[in-house]
Amino acid sequence: MDEHNQAQRLSDVLKAASDVTRRALLTILVQQGATRVTDLADHYDMSLNAISKHIKVLEKAGLVTRKTQGRIHWIEANLEPVQLIDDWFSNLRSIWDLRLEKLNDLLANGDEPNDRTDR
Repeated sequence: MDEHNQAQRLSDVLKAASDVTRRALLTILVQQGATRVTDLADHYDMSLNAISKHIKVLEKAGLVTRKTQGRIHWIEANLEPVQLIDDWFSNLRSIWDLRLEKLNDLLANGDEPNDRTDR
């Protein structure tokens, strides 16, 4: 997957997970496994249509999958896209760790940073 597509997928996953209701739905699905849409709606004081919209956002981000048996829609969590978030945070952590190592080296050697270009 190219860098642009991966960045877009990460944005879609973060956007889907930014809503408290969608995070709660995902948590329920992880805890309970595949669940009917109507059963998910029972957890909330909102319409079935509103819950369906939240589920569609999660589906678009790849965080849930839907299986249909007749008129029953089963929704199941798919945590594979969460790896994108973990990878992104790992990159941030590694950058931060490198900066802290540089700072530790400077402090250990008693050097004063003269060159401010490596910010």
